[in-house]
Amino acid sequence: MKLALSVYKLVPGLPREEVYGMRSQLTRAAISIPANIAEGWTGESSAEKAHFLAIAHGSLSEVETLLTLCEDLYWFPHDQTTGARSLIEETSRMLTSMRRRRRRER
Repeated sequence: MKLALSVYKLVPGLPREEVYGMRSQLTRAAISIPANIAEGWTGESSAEKAHFLAIAHGSLSEVETLLTLCEDLYWFPHDQTTGARSLIEETSRMLTSMRRRRRRER
């Protein structure tokens, strides 16, 4: 959730013409992370949980890629993305740990 909030604070800095492009893609990917974790956690089986955690991890990678592209295009200065980058790393570690636990349960 913190990463999604961080992304929402960054996207107003995007060029106006990117409202339906990069802004939409970045916010949808950021929202997908906690949404898929929540959906997976309500699943009955360990396989279902693992499936949604994998989707969340994919969305996290998408956010990281889009953030890098925004930095490379000079839309986001690096000093403004350090908080989001830290949250990406932290979230990745948590998802990796959760996914490993699910694999052991199978």
